[in-house]
Amino acid sequence: METNIGNSDRNARIIIGMLLIAAALFGFIGLWGFIGIVAVVTGLVRHCPAYKLIGYTSCPVANS
Repeated sequence: METNIGNSDRNARIIIGMLLIAAALFGFIGLWGFIGIVAVVTGLVRHCPAYKLIGYTSCPVANS
């Protein structure tokens, strides 16, 4: 799987995803907050299918 998420994008996804999950767990927002799981997983694996679909990459180093 090719990497298409850079470091700052990765960090933002993980932090925002965890905040969404925590907000859902503590009842600040509804169950839709568990969409943060997607953000955390894509940040951890450094691959976003939506980026691949539109041909975008935030990773500064091109993969071979």
